[in-house]
Amino acid sequence: MGFTMACSNEMEEMEEMEKEESTATYDISPILDKFEGNGLSYEIAGDFVIFTTQDLPNHTSPYWPAGNALYSEYTGSNPSYRKNPNTIAAQNIVLTIPLYPSEATVKEATPLGAIGISRNGVVFYNQYAGPDLPLTTEINSFDQWLGHPQGTGQYHYHIEPVYLTNEFGKDAFLGLLADGLPVYGPVEGDHIITNDDLDAFHGHFSETTDFPEGIYHYHITSEDPYLNGSGYFGSPGNITR
Repeated sequence: MGFTMACSNEMEEMEEMEKEESTATYDISPILDKFEGNGLSYEIAGDFVIFTTQDLPNHTSPYWPAGNALYSEYTGSNPSYRKNPNTIAAQNIVLTIPLYPSEATVKEATPLGAIGISRNGVVFYNQYAGPDLPLTTEINSFDQWLGHPQGTGQYHYHIEPVYLTNEFGKDAFLGLLADGLPVYGPVEGDHIITNDDLDAFHGHFSETTDFPEGIYHYHITSEDPYLNGSGYFGSPGNITR
């Protein structure tokens, strides 16, 4: 009987924790000072943070125009690398993101195009090369830092932005999705995160260095869907370009 009561209490505690997590509202203002990049700025307006970015990576790439100081030949390790015909160009992307994100009642799928912003001002894209098309072939056009530009010159990351994980660590905060929830690298503590550690949206709730009381967050992993799964966990703001 004592064992039954103990199990019952544990189940009740777990259910209560899950309920608290699902109704929690987070404050992401402590991580905003980590954003720094070329042509990147932000301002707080009420319950939102508004990022304006020219979407210019602060690292080398073969996709810069040849006269740019950051132009570099491909120095990566993919033997199947093939440069696409596009060139990095300045953009004018505005992301209005909730400052106090929480779980959405109805989850939304991520669109093609920008779905969030990395800490150096480069936008994140989802796991598709086109409508329901995997990155299988397109991944071979990623430069040495695993990004590339699309037809209008909009540079972006679909998978791990290795310039950032090399600079800040595999467990570092890497940016935000449009719902205001943070993206972290492929390591948490001493553990390499795999898809099995994450839910359908490619995230989970746990403590992080930036949020010691815990927060729902996404992780970059080495396998599809890489950054995001079935959509936004929270309610996304607005992205214009």
